[in-house]
Amino acid sequence: MRRIALLALTVLVWCIPCFADNTAVAALQRLEAAVAADPENLRAASDYRMAVIQAGAYDRSLEFFEKLVAAHPQAANAWLNFGYAYVDKIPAAGSITQVILANNALTQFSKSIEIRKSWLALFTRGNSYLYWPKVFGRAPLGVADLEEAVAIARKEEKKKGVYARSFIALGDGYWKTDQLDKAKAVWQEGLQLFPGDPQLQARLARADRAEELETYINEQLDPNKRVDTNLLPLVEAD
Repeated sequence: MRRIALLALTVLVWCIPCFADNTAVAALQRLEAAVAADPENLRAASDYRMAVIQAGAYDRSLEFFEKLVAAHPQAANAWLNFGYAYVDKIPAAGSITQVILANNALTQFSKSIEIRKSWLALFTRGNSYLYWPKVFGRAPLGVADLEEAVAIARKEEKKKGVYARSFIALGDGYWKTDQLDKAKAVWQEGLQLFPGDPQLQARLARADRAEELETYINEQLDPNKRVDTNLLPLVEAD
C-alpha cells in the first residue's frame, strides 16, 4: 500500500510541469482568440503579449501576429503589436539576433504608420530608432518621428500621462544628434506639462553634467534591458 502511494505521488510530481504547461497554453489560446476577434484592440493584444513574456513563448507570438496581419492587412494596431512582439523577444536573444529582431520590429512599425499615423505608432518607431548605436545614423529618423508625436501631444486638450514619454524620447533624440539645447528645452516643456515626471527630472538634473547625462541616457537605452511594451497605461488613459 505504501509503495502504491509513493508511486502515485511520484507520478503526480512528474506531471505537475505538464499541468502548468497545459494551463499556460490554454491561457494563450484564449488570449489569441480575443485578439483575433478584434485585431485593433490594444488592450487585448497587450494582455496577450504580457502573457507571452511570462511564458517565454516569443516564437509562438511572432507566428500568431504574422498570421493576424496576413488576415487583417489594414489593421494598423495589429502591425504595431507585431512589431512589439519582436521587441519583447530582444532581451532573450543574443547580440546578433537582437539586431535582426530590432530591424524586423521597425518594419512592422513602419507598416502601421503607413496605414494610420497615430501618436503611439510615431512614438514607438521614433523611440525604437534611438536604441541603435550612433554609427547606424538612425537617431535623426527617430527625431523626425518623435517631433510628429510631440506635435500631436501638444494639440490634444487632454494631456495623457503617457504623452510625457514622447517629450522624454525627443529630448534623447536631440541629445543623440548633438543638439543639447533643444534637448533641454523639450525636457523642460515636458516637465511643465507633466509636473513631477521622474524621467524628465532625472535628465534635467544631469543636463549640465555631460558625462552623467551620457551614462544615464545610455542606461535607459540599453537593448539588453526589457522595454516596457505594456499598453495598459495608454488604454486606461482613454
